[in-house]
Amino acid sequence: MSLHPEIAAFLDLAEESQNDDNAFHLGTPERARQLFQRSTEQMRWPAPQQLDVLDLRLASRGGELPVRLYRPLNSPQSCPVLVYFHGGGYVVGSLDSHDGVCRELCARTPCAVLSVGYRLAPEQRFPGAIEDGEDVLTWLTEQCAAYGLDSGRLALGGDSVGATLATVLAIQASRGAFPGLPAPRLQLLCYPMADASRRSESMELFAEGYLLESQTLDWFYAHYARGIEDFHDWRFSPLLASSMDGLAPALVALAGFDPLVDEGRAYAAHLRAQGVEVELREYAGFTHDFLRMRLVTADVESIYDELCSVLAKALA
Repeated sequence: MSLHPEIAAFLDLAEESQNDDNAFHLGTPERARQLFQRSTEQMRWPAPQQLDVLDLRLASRGGELPVRLYRPLNSPQSCPVLVYFHGGGYVVGSLDSHDGVCRELCARTPCAVLSVGYRLAPEQRFPGAIEDGEDVLTWLTEQCAAYGLDSGRLALGGDSVGATLATVLAIQASRGAFPGLPAPRLQLLCYPMADASRRSESMELFAEGYLLESQTLDWFYAHYARGIEDFHDWRFSPLLASSMDGLAPALVALAGFDPLVDEGRAYAAHLRAQGVEVELREYAGFTHDFLRMRLVTADVESIYDELCSVLAKALA
């Protein structure tokens, strides 16, 4: 297995500019957010613009919560919906950092995408981001008709820790946590963080030099967790969850050169062992965060095509 040549060239350039000033784990959360925003601007690609986009602020237990609703132009009155949670280690990331991802997912399917701007750590530690997701699903139960959304055709998805949030909420939904909300039809889980309670082989094998680094992951977890005991809570490490009866089918998309790849494989296997339908796709030459690498390589196009084909079929 070899690294995709265009991604390898991108990583070489990143390595040349790497120093203590732009390493997340050596700075503050505020500095990390500035760096992440700068990288977002550098990686921004001409994502689809011909969509209806609406910024909203929802009432939640933590105050007003920003969300962004994307709809295909001329979409039907009752539109299937993907609720999407961005990555960023619970510390960085925003509606804007994953705007292009959500536009691609919306434009390539007949689905609306509701992107969630959950509260970040360390200002809001575990389980604050989960509570925000719970409040969004409760809002969707009550307000879907007002926004032309069909909650009966619902998917939950995200990338990195956003995928973790999505699968945690899907498990909660399967246990009846959201009365009145039909069961989700699909989990779209892109390179999820599945188990912070132990270190996998890939955490060591790809510890540095492949965009997401193990030291950065440790730094993220330290800012999100209230204490080490949180690492063993299934809502922090969903690989530890049991009782998955009725859980939505999952599409698990992994990157071959990612410190999280082993726990992604283990989570897919765990879901299957629990009787959950799983489609596992591993993109061997890619690194973490490949959904935002459209400007790095055009080969990301085919990944979007594959993911969106499964999503559209599930919500048809």
